[in-house]
Amino acid sequence: MDGNDHANAGLPVVVDRDSWQAQLDKLLIREKAHTRAGDAIAAARRRLPMVEVDPTTTLIGPHGPVTLLEVFEGRRQLIVYFHMWHPGQPAANQCEGCTFFNGQVRELSYLHSRNVTYATFCEGPYEESVRYRDFMGWDVPWYSAQDSADALLNGRGFGTLICYLRHGDRVFETYWNTGRSAEVMAPSYGLLDMTVYGRQETWEDSPAGWPQHWENNGGQFRTDGRPTAQWSRLAAGRSDDLGISHHHR
Repeated sequence: MDGNDHANAGLPVVVDRDSWQAQLDKLLIREKAHTRAGDAIAAARRRLPMVEVDPTTTLIGPHGPVTLLEVFEGRRQLIVYFHMWHPGQPAANQCEGCTFFNGQVRELSYLHSRNVTYATFCEGPYEESVRYRDFMGWDVPWYSAQDSADALLNGRGFGTLICYLRHGDRVFETYWNTGRSAEVMAPSYGLLDMTVYGRQETWEDSPAGWPQHWENNGGQFRTDGRPTAQWSRLAAGRSDDLGISHHHR
């Protein structure tokens, strides 16, 4: 959006503070109902059955092969985001959606305090894909699931979030989701939803004249062709060289 777009964007009606607060109070009733509905869904989620998975399924980490059981790092639970990868492609061409969602999970100490480990399982080879993690400045545990995807995903695709529970040396899958359910990983969306113009995406129900520049097709996560978060890394002088030969570029 350029300066003229900002100047011409629609504006809410201006009212006095008491009238404004009255409208907020009405909305708060709906917001509280939404929160309680979410609590009820989470309670139902905690009562789901689970399915056993092979704890010896092998992934590749910084020190070579490790088992799914070892990825727990001794904790009771494990949350895994399955990150898509485009083999042989430069950083600019990697998955903008996975970059958006996975890149916003940063402070892990609160998860660890609840006996939960978070890790990323990437679709690509470890040595190639971990350079992307390093370029992005992420420090989450990173593993390659290139050779174990069939066993772990059972026909599901990458871009999936899966929760596991460890009971001794046995591992169980307790929950999974994909698509918009992954928005729980992205506080940026929650914050944008609180603003007057929202996400500024074309699918949103907004008043006429509100800026809506992005379709829900991946472009909403890119700026000038790159996944948006990459630009700040480049501005800081960080190299996006993934060690891929230039004929792929």
